[in-house]
Amino acid sequence: MLDLAIRNADIVTAADRYRAEIGIRDGRIVTISEDVGPAREEIDAAGLLVLPGGIDAHVHLAQPQGGGVVMADGFESGTRSAAAGGTTTVMPFALQQKGQSLREVVEAYHAEADGKCHVDISFHLIITDPTPAVLGQELPALVKAGYTSFKVFMTYDDMVLNDAELLEVFDVARRERAMVMVHAEGYDAIKFMAKRLEEAGKTAPYYHAESRPQSVEREATHRAISHAELTDVPITIVHVSGRDPMEQIQWAKRRGLNVHAETCPQYIALTADDLKGLNMDFEGAKYVCSPPPRDTDSQKAIWEGLRDGTFDIFSSDHCPFRFDDPAGKDVAGARTSFRWVPNGIPGIETRLPILFSEGVSKGRISLERFVALTATNPARLFGLAPRKGSITVGADADLTLWDPARKVTITHEILHDACDYTPYEGMEVTGWPVRTLLRGRTIAAEGAITGTPGQGVYLERGTSRAFG
Repeated sequence: MLDLAIRNADIVTAADRYRAEIGIRDGRIVTISEDVGPAREEIDAAGLLVLPGGIDAHVHLAQPQGGGVVMADGFESGTRSAAAGGTTTVMPFALQQKGQSLREVVEAYHAEADGKCHVDISFHLIITDPTPAVLGQELPALVKAGYTSFKVFMTYDDMVLNDAELLEVFDVARRERAMVMVHAEGYDAIKFMAKRLEEAGKTAPYYHAESRPQSVEREATHRAISHAELTDVPITIVHVSGRDPMEQIQWAKRRGLNVHAETCPQYIALTADDLKGLNMDFEGAKYVCSPPPRDTDSQKAIWEGLRDGTFDIFSSDHCPFRFDDPAGKDVAGARTSFRWVPNGIPGIETRLPILFSEGVSKGRISLERFVALTATNPARLFGLAPRKGSITVGADADLTLWDPARKVTITHEILHDACDYTPYEGMEVTGWPVRTLLRGRTIAAEGAITGTPGQGVYLERGTSRAFG
């Protein structure tokens, strides 16, 4: 007998939409048919869509910050919020600090996450100190152990890699068949702009956006693509914010280069004007992230890219800091200059509802494209397919039951993270996840968390489908 049968399922995958029943046993989908037979438990999905559980491929949880800053979400609260938002797998970053071995980093993050997760997790690595030992020994060993992706930064004082270091990391990635994620913003140009703005007395949070114009993102995106072409490695440009960097990615794709791209909710739902706050005041710090939100033309461009395949994945870049907190956005110095405001905004729970409402409900993208961007493509790009990301026999029974007609006004009060605000406060969305299942077990329903910490497991990953 089946453990669970989902009846009257309106199933949506990245390629199709059809009616059937789903039979689940031992956490896996074992049958999909018109009548799967008896089961110990049944769910009637009439009137709902049944989608693959979301995969958020870009989140920051319990990440050390320095300077007295503490990230709002650890693994328990962050994965709890993910579950409520219809996401069943998240991919946080394990950050290497200067002088630290990668193995030490991985062990520390596993210890931090162990027994706390409501959904499944898998780590990307962040490489900030590519020593010969890291590149020659640690990184190859970790890739073989299932850590098959890592991120590099082209900006930030304590993370930036120079071109020679980027090329060395890319070369190791090609040899070991690992996906490289790139934060593409020009370090020296940002430093130049920030200095000029501060000298002019332009220090409010809004000027964070002025210090990082699209030109610095465009230049760095092109440089990253050129390095990837030289080393013949697939890369993913993350959190693309507007038309200028997007055009560089389109250029690369037209040339047949193995370049992939990600965008995020802030680039379709916010603009730089949000950083002005009420009157160029500190309220704008709530929206400080990098790259910053742009303008309405950039939003239009992002929608074009979401439709035409320029973007492969849609992630949250959840990077939460409490607003009213001296260990968060209001850290010492933050009110004197935008340079000291912690970079990042929360969004793990609102990612899927915002894209569904602004995309599917408003006719900008299809349901199938929604599934591809939020579940199927992340699974393929980061070595989780076929176990995750689709509704197929043999896959984990990670499912989200979705009410496409439900209207919800987003407020922080209804969310489940440990932050103290949402940048999307007051936004009305149409379409909402009403039940989330992880391996056939309900972990969230109607806004309540029904699962327990520790139900989520760590996932070792295979090679990205980008390698063929």
